[in-house]
Amino acid sequence: MKFEMNKFENSRLFSYRYLFLALLLLIVASGLLLLPKNNKQQGITPEALLANAISPERYMSSDKLAHIYVNQDPSYVVVDVREKEEFTTYSLPNSINIPLPTLLSDDGMAYLDQNQYDIVFVSNDDFKANQAWILANRYGFKNMHVLKGGLQSWFTTIINPAKPTEQMPAEAFETYSFRKAASMYFGVAYPEEVKIIKKPTVKKAAPKKVVVPKKKKKKMPIEGGC
Repeated sequence: MKFEMNKFENSRLFSYRYLFLALLLLIVASGLLLLPKNNKQQGITPEALLANAISPERYMSSDKLAHIYVNQDPSYVVVDVREKEEFTTYSLPNSINIPLPTLLSDDGMAYLDQNQYDIVFVSNDDFKANQAWILANRYGFKNMHVLKGGLQSWFTTIINPAKPTEQMPAEAFETYSFRKAASMYFGVAYPEEVKIIKKPTVKKAAPKKVVVPKKKKKKMPIEGGC
């Protein structure tokens, strides 16, 4: 009973956080409507930003991102907007670190101002990633996504997936099978696999690709992705 109550409280807290974020995005977008015309930045109109801010289409699930990695889809680039120290401690393979305060710097804009790749913003949860998305969206940049739930969701779904119970539908077992296979792709070992193989081979993580932005006037686009 206590566990169920804690689960309910966590769920309610999670919902409140998303509600707060939605309100924050609405306030930011609405505030732009009140700016004098000559003070407005270049990019999409505040009305368009407001419409985009309330759309959930920017979110990408951990499962979809795992599919992108496993299939080695080169059309996506993961941009981690956390601080360098956090990024150094743990980061997704081949991701690029652009801390949120430097997102609109010349170096950051070089990765955003291009149309060759889809960008997936990542942070511990998705709060900073959402801030990065709205900044990029304000400039009219296309194909921008946010990893829903951030790295916290990534760990609970892909790296450490919960095994479904017998009462759950077949779809839950299919999802678990994929998540388990994906976690092994990222180097997670399972006791049952270790028993079968006497000397298990540890798969080394692929070296990070050097992503070089392509020249666009003074900026260069990105080469490579997930």
